[in-house]
Amino acid sequence: MKVHSIPFQKTGYFSKLMNDYLDKKSELSSFYGNYPDLEGFKNQLKLRENSNVDSDLSRSTLVKALKNQYSKFSISELTNSNINALNQQNSYTITTGHQLNIFTGPLYFLYKIVSTINLTKQLTKEFPENNFVPVYWMATEDHDFDEINYFNFKGKKVVWNRESSGAVGRLKTNGFDEVFSEFSKHLGSTRNANYLKSLFEEAYLNHENLTDATRYLVNKLFGEFGLVIIDGDDKSLKKQFTPIVKDELLNATSFNKVTATSAKLGENYKIQVNPREINLFYLTNNLRERIIFEDNSFKINSTDITFTKDEIVMELENNPEKFSPNVIMRPVYQETILPNLCYIGGGGELAYWFQLKDYFKAIHTPFPILLLRNSALLITEKQVEKAQKLHVSLEELFLKQADLIDKKVKEISEINIDFSNQKLFLQEQFIALKALAKQTDVSFIGAVNAQENKQLKGLNNLEKRLLKAQKRKLSDEVSRLTILQNDLFPSKSLEERTRNFSEFYLELGEDLIPMLFDALNPLDLTFSVIEY
Repeated sequence: MKVHSIPFQKTGYFSKLMNDYLDKKSELSSFYGNYPDLEGFKNQLKLRENSNVDSDLSRSTLVKALKNQYSKFSISELTNSNINALNQQNSYTITTGHQLNIFTGPLYFLYKIVSTINLTKQLTKEFPENNFVPVYWMATEDHDFDEINYFNFKGKKVVWNRESSGAVGRLKTNGFDEVFSEFSKHLGSTRNANYLKSLFEEAYLNHENLTDATRYLVNKLFGEFGLVIIDGDDKSLKKQFTPIVKDELLNATSFNKVTATSAKLGENYKIQVNPREINLFYLTNNLRERIIFEDNSFKINSTDITFTKDEIVMELENNPEKFSPNVIMRPVYQETILPNLCYIGGGGELAYWFQLKDYFKAIHTPFPILLLRNSALLITEKQVEKAQKLHVSLEELFLKQADLIDKKVKEISEINIDFSNQKLFLQEQFIALKALAKQTDVSFIGAVNAQENKQLKGLNNLEKRLLKAQKRKLSDEVSRLTILQNDLFPSKSLEERTRNFSEFYLELGEDLIPMLFDALNPLDLTFSVIEY
């Protein structure tokens, strides 16, 4: 295995916000706290040590809740040790979160988990007086079923078709026998294929709901590495969150703070999410609907349920589990119940965290370090050899396909397709003509400019026609290049956003996950191309 590194900024797949964050641009500095490097973690540890949020009560409640959530599952000694360690004041979490995509969904789910576990290992070496616990936060309360009910396998969509309402984690696993049957048809009967079948079957056919199925699956894949899996849909954990929920209901603090921050951030960057006046849902079985305040009462959207101010406060005190945070409030919930140092996420996720710092400050909650998760392209030795024969660098493979083909055709063509010199010569000639026009008749300049534009356009058209002709002449090279890039970037997107880990497990088997642990360095802050 070889690991090649490419700057995120040069891949063309990451936003201006993420690129500027990685470049530590000054205009972004007020929107985040400590930077994700060792000095930043040293400062973050001091920040947590000096805060009053990590009380004995919150830690004991967390540990008790985790043990209860794992009560039906077999867990590794390391995971059990990590859960118990959270009782100690010198223990901190590194957290990532993800939806309950069936069979992990896109490949980058694995990269998130590997990034999280590897970072805890690295911090343990750097700060041995502390314990660092890797945490996966299951997004059990989401209700975007269409985003999680499928995964891609070798260009085909494997779909869980059923009706859905309420929080996805509570969904019964009815209908997965059909999904299993369909998936099995594509897998074959090799040793690795049989393992994938047994993994899918045990997770989804032998567990009652999607939360338990996901916990089993992720624990099976990463439990031996000490990963702790948490479900926020938990009454005891929600109880700790009630003061902030009450503030949200009565004072709209998140709306006011996030709106102000978003206005400042939006001067230079695209805003990821827009806050509502109340950023909470009301959650029951088969129901997760927005809480709205209008006509001096609290209403549950699309229902007849209403509360007065006193009634909704009473409901919160008695049934905190019925109040579910939306995208704005979920990060705050996470940071309220976990002794967390860092959140690891993708570019789209981290983008909305940048909108939250002032809100965190207003509610006296430490803002975590934000770390862009590892990204990777898995490429075989044969594919690297093909690229070399085509004289294409790994970095060039990330170009848009049309740009890549144009660039390579121009490079390997026996004739010069670049008319830049001719265009420059033409423009120099027209500079002289414009000077002459000014000396004779200024009104003549318009005609000169028009003629210049016409001739430059003619050169551009000739250049395009010549390039098109050369593409036909070099059709074999163009075809090979297109096939190679399509193999590595399915649907002209990053492989990690479309393919499922099972495609690679079929080939690599139990070597896949250890390979990722060896290859990915969370603080390297570059895109990894893993050659195997």
